[in-house]
Amino acid sequence: MWNAVGQVLPAAVGVALSPIPIIAVVLMLTSPKAKVNGPAFVVGWLLGLAILGAIVMAIAGPAESGSGGSPSTGASWLEVVLGLLLLVVAVRQWKQRPVGGAEPESPKWMAKIDTFTPVKALGIGAILAGVNPKNLLLGVSAAATIAQTGISGTQQAIAYGIFALIATIGVGVPVVIYFAMGDRAQAMLDELKTWMAHNNAVIMSVLCLVIGVKIFGQGIAGL
Repeated sequence: MWNAVGQVLPAAVGVALSPIPIIAVVLMLTSPKAKVNGPAFVVGWLLGLAILGAIVMAIAGPAESGSGGSPSTGASWLEVVLGLLLLVVAVRQWKQRPVGGAEPESPKWMAKIDTFTPVKALGIGAILAGVNPKNLLLGVSAAATIAQTGISGTQQAIAYGIFALIATIGVGVPVVIYFAMGDRAQAMLDELKTWMAHNNAVIMSVLCLVIGVKIFGQGIAGL
């Protein structure tokens, strides 16, 4: 099981360091409903990852593993495709980085965060965790990798649960800071939001490049 966790650790870190979700949760923590919307967002994030993992592991379960405990050819090709897609995302993010001191554009829905209900905060968290293209690719890769290790269903669930918890650190830490520090957390969270907004494209480009190469390499090695 720990071998499976080790294999998906880079992907978990990649999901955790997602700037847009971190900016979103910080904005929620400055809204009138911060005390409910912040935790709701994190719960939604975990729910999105859980649903994604359950679907992928059910499809790419251990029954498809190759002989001798090695990954099946199909699983290896899946990793090759996922790796290539992440490399495409890396190139696109790099091209979209702000240059010459330009202010980065935020998604339009962020302007309405002050009006979010807890249910909407939960829904946005689930979408950003499981449907966001970069996180979707990383989540699918992690779940498929765990499923192909040949460990039992219970161990798969535990390994993916560890992946999901690590992947939640990025959006969970601001919420912990908010409840631990109260009003004193405002300046720290504002600085985090500003830094993430200005470096979003570069962070995503580097993460997708490194993890994409790793996943692509794993796929090639398994063919």
